[in-house]
Amino acid sequence: MKRFVVFFMIVHIFTLFIPKVYAEEYLKNAKSGILIESSSGKILYEKNKSERVSIASLTKMMVQIIVLENIESGKTKWDDIVTASSNASGMGGTQIWLSTGERMSVRDLFKGMSIVSANDATVALAEYIAGSEANFVKLMNEKAKTLNLKNTVFKNCTGLDEEGHFSSAEDLAIIARELLKHDEILKFSSVYEDYIRVNTPNKYWLVNTNKLIRFFNGADGLKTGFTDDALYTMAATAKRDNLRLIVIVLGEADSKTRNNEAMELLNYGFDNYKIDLLKKKGDVIDTINIEKGTKDKINLILDEDLTILTKKSEQSIKYDYKVSIDDVCLPIKKGDVVGKYYLMKNDIEEKSVNLISNDDVFNVGYFKYLLNYFISIF
Repeated sequence: MKRFVVFFMIVHIFTLFIPKVYAEEYLKNAKSGILIESSSGKILYEKNKSERVSIASLTKMMVQIIVLENIESGKTKWDDIVTASSNASGMGGTQIWLSTGERMSVRDLFKGMSIVSANDATVALAEYIAGSEANFVKLMNEKAKTLNLKNTVFKNCTGLDEEGHFSSAEDLAIIARELLKHDEILKFSSVYEDYIRVNTPNKYWLVNTNKLIRFFNGADGLKTGFTDDALYTMAATAKRDNLRLIVIVLGEADSKTRNNEAMELLNYGFDNYKIDLLKKKGDVIDTINIEKGTKDKINLILDEDLTILTKKSEQSIKYDYKVSIDDVCLPIKKGDVVGKYYLMKNDIEEKSVNLISNDDVFNVGYFKYLLNYFISIF
């Protein structure tokens, strides 16, 4: 009996290290890559997902996250004017040809970074937000730790080849998923062509390096790259119906192969998976009574869509729901998290979504409370 148990344990441990086998092989020419569903982060396909590799301009997705966080917090505004330093204007690789001392808005620099992957625009933004590129790179690595990235270290903000600058397909998928939480990004990444320096003699045409947004149904981002070490790289996203997919492709020999293998993997995802929309963002899930408040009750609503990823080949599944409400203390602001809404399958939690208040409720004084009480009973 002991021999059998030991044998079983050895077999079990051994199977943990056997690579996952898929029915079809994709990314045949890539060093590594991954396909995930955006809302859940579930991996639908992967090849060498944890391998540390050079990533070229996919680095800039982390820059975009930090810039957008600064925009949303009010620290930086789209119309802020940035003066290009000699360091920014002297960057190699893809550029919008900033000259030292040239003044350009944050919006136009962000266009240059997002649409044509301009290194000079990226460094100019980094220096404006953090004072120097080195300080900005510290912010990038701090954000990487916050996202719990295991195989990512940034040495610069452009993705130009540098020893010790690397990431992995899985980590880049996490970064792309985080970036897509900022709705503003798609207003830039989905644009095929635009202009900067408008109304000047130096009007400059921007053409998106991501050709999928023009030729692939549902594609609206995100980033492409190339360096000698990284070869051709891509982070692409596309949405059809309620299903948004993210694909990362790394280490391709040429852009055509990269684009084709990214599209093949996206098609695999759309052909085999779907998103069921169970409840909509803003749906009222419950109501709670409030004592000694400016309102006597508030509605609890979903702060995001409640969706579930399923295979198209699977039969419909019956789910149950469970509500958990926190101890509520006044004041309550509109949008405050006051509980959780759980999606249950066979008494096991499949997913949860925050419940938030749909209104502000403040404390009222004791006498005001008594007055409201007497008014309510007469």
